[in-house]
Amino acid sequence: MRRAIALTRQCPDLPFGCVIVHRDRGEIVAEGWNKSSVNPLWHGEIDALNRLAESSSRDAGSRLILYTTAEPCPMCQTAILWSGIETVVFGTSIRFLQEQGWRQIDILAEEVIRRSPGWACTLIGGVLEDECNALFTRRNAAACASRGSRSGYTRR
Repeated sequence: MRRAIALTRQCPDLPFGCVIVHRDRGEIVAEGWNKSSVNPLWHGEIDALNRLAESSSRDAGSRLILYTTAEPCPMCQTAILWSGIETVVFGTSIRFLQEQGWRQIDILAEEVIRRSPGWACTLIGGVLEDECNALFTRRNAAACASRGSRSGYTRR
């Protein structure tokens, strides 16, 4: 999670960092950060999943753990399920982001999983929560919103 937090320096106004780690080796196999100013779909998780797909890694998703600074949005959680990754660890919750003024689709990652029969995924929330929450203070949300661009409200 600390590496995911460090990756937010790449886009401090949209501090959604993500790393994918091999469960057995403890090795980072892919990482990403929010690039939604280029493409509104390019959230941190999507960036990391794309990098994983482009890599030579042939690790099964069940052997991987995805760490992200914030709870995955419905789009990202769905992509995580399709990738076969069965464990997701996040810091900040969607509820906290909403409280801080971040525009969010009001569907939690747990609901996406619950409504996806045939997939298995364990969510572990609140990891380094205080450090992750600090990335998403009202000051950051206000700065993003004042820019008036898609990247001002797009998550990850």
